[in-house]
Amino acid sequence: MIKTQVLFARIKNLKIKNIIFSLFLLGVLSPFLLVGYFLLTHTFDISELVNYKPSQTTRIYDRDLNKIANLFDKKHRYYAPFDEIPPRIIEALVAIEDTTFFEHPGINIDAIFRAVIKVIKAGSAVEGASTITQQLVKNKLLTREKKLSRKIKEAIYALKLENYLTKEQILERYLNEIYYGHGYYGIKTAADGYFHKRLEDLTLKEMAILVGLPKAPSTYAPTKNYDISMGRANRVLTRMRTLGWIDEVDYQIGVAENPEVFNETLTQNKAPFIVDEVVRRIRAKGIDDIKTGGYEIYTSIDLRLQKVARDGLKIAYEKSLERIEGYAIKDQEILLKDPMWDIADDVNLSQLNGALVSLDSATGDILAMVGSVDYKKSPYNRATQGRRQPGSAFKPFIYQVGVDLGFSGATKLVDVSRSYKYEKNGEELRWQPRNYEKNYKGLISLREALVHSRNLATINLVNEIGLRQLLTQLEKFGIKNLPHDLSVSLGTISLSPLQLAKYYTSFANHGVQVEPNLILSIEKDSRILYEKTPNEKFITEPTQAYIMTTILRDVVSRGTGRRAKAWGIELAGKTGTTNNNIDGWFAGYSPTIETVVWFGNDDNSPMHRWETGGKIAGPAFKYFYDNLIKLYPQIPRKFEVPEGIIEVKIGKRKEYFSPISKPPMVENEVNPEEELLF
Repeated sequence: MIKTQVLFARIKNLKIKNIIFSLFLLGVLSPFLLVGYFLLTHTFDISELVNYKPSQTTRIYDRDLNKIANLFDKKHRYYAPFDEIPPRIIEALVAIEDTTFFEHPGINIDAIFRAVIKVIKAGSAVEGASTITQQLVKNKLLTREKKLSRKIKEAIYALKLENYLTKEQILERYLNEIYYGHGYYGIKTAADGYFHKRLEDLTLKEMAILVGLPKAPSTYAPTKNYDISMGRANRVLTRMRTLGWIDEVDYQIGVAENPEVFNETLTQNKAPFIVDEVVRRIRAKGIDDIKTGGYEIYTSIDLRLQKVARDGLKIAYEKSLERIEGYAIKDQEILLKDPMWDIADDVNLSQLNGALVSLDSATGDILAMVGSVDYKKSPYNRATQGRRQPGSAFKPFIYQVGVDLGFSGATKLVDVSRSYKYEKNGEELRWQPRNYEKNYKGLISLREALVHSRNLATINLVNEIGLRQLLTQLEKFGIKNLPHDLSVSLGTISLSPLQLAKYYTSFANHGVQVEPNLILSIEKDSRILYEKTPNEKFITEPTQAYIMTTILRDVVSRGTGRRAKAWGIELAGKTGTTNNNIDGWFAGYSPTIETVVWFGNDDNSPMHRWETGGKIAGPAFKYFYDNLIKLYPQIPRKFEVPEGIIEVKIGKRKEYFSPISKPPMVENEVNPEEELLF
């Protein structure tokens, strides 16, 4: 009986041992069985991280390397190669996130067991124990669900990834992929966004702030919770000191620092018309991934002048609205006294808009470009896309042809009324142009005819040159679609402000026309993909262009462009007002910078009948140059006189001649130093 009991006891103990052993064996094998199960049922494709090509933000800069805008699709990211990342950032990251990163194979077994014990005690979901490699996998390849299956997948992915990538490659991908709050992806983006710094310029405290962010980007973002963010950064510094990776001095300096943090919008679009135009031009070059390709686009824009242009256009617009309201009040007052008073038709003020473009006359670099009075209300860029008649602003091209043929400012033109018969659709019609002032001067000098924008003198100049010869000579400017009749005298073609600015460089740049440039260069991954090349065309001799400049200078000083005059700098230019006051222009230039301003109603209806190019566009031009010389007081103020120009005082005024545009009367064997006789 005793032996039987002993036998049963032994059998029972053996069963218990077997059960314990089986349980132990099952416990040991379970992880392997689970891993085996996931290995058999999942592919674990890591190609996204091995062939890592994340979307990258494109940056647009002005001529002084000030950022104009960031362009991105969904994620705002600047990419930083490993060589660009300071070693201190690596140390700070490893210190706070994964101290044994350079020793483990992708997972940390000890940390996993510690985490499992904590989970068992707490009874909560699986969390913690993730290495940097696992965090990268979780962010790029997996969801954030807190399940055991996700942790197993995460570990398998991490082990597999470490077989394909070096530790440095893993760190590079981690630091470019991880979210840092405030819409910033990647540490380079965060450094620029939060601190306006390059990675190499960050302080130790700023680095600590950044590496501490991924744990809880919303909580630790310095733009939202500054004090909490500083506390997290200080824990990073404490960990680095504990590991002996920084000394006490660096630690104390870092803890005491409170860096300035910037809280800006993601796009930082400081010049929307410029950004839109850049995008249009980039796409025209065949680049379709502008929002994901990570390009660096350097433009010719001067952001300070861009603001001046925007403000000047707005001020001129508001002054016009005030005047038009004043006209209406005046009309009503006069109507009470004189019921027969001709009141102008109602003007739809909601249609009035404008545009301004300014460029470097010598290079064609566009310095400022504004396509409407208010981008938010109308993003349509009238400076580049609008086509309107330039009116009298076109006259200088006709007069330049005359000057190039030997006419001078002293040449007499006939300013009398004439009627012209022409046939249209089988019907004989008559055209009888008139001057804006509705009077005639009889004989008038070429200079005075352009200074005061005399239509009839201009038409008679065209007749004197000959329409066919004029059109042939105008071809050198490259102007398209010119009318083959006398209406060409009054600027009845359609041009955008930018096109007119291009043609005006023929005067402003000493007789050499230049193509306007907006994009100076395009780079990607430190490779130059595009770089502007000068595009110039000879139009006329410097002496002939200078004669035109002196006439246009008089337009500003005492002619139709007086409202465009800015004190302290010589300006030349021409007003333009089309029939029925539909368009108002001022196109002009200083010794180095050219500017074109346009105003009109978007529906091509007339502006108020008293609004002219000089009155509405001139003030915007003046505002631009008043502020230009404040911003750049060293800019050239006077036009240079080219070699070959002869100055002669005629009465109270000076006249200018050249070997081509000779004086009308001159003594035989004249001495250039002697006074010319007339």
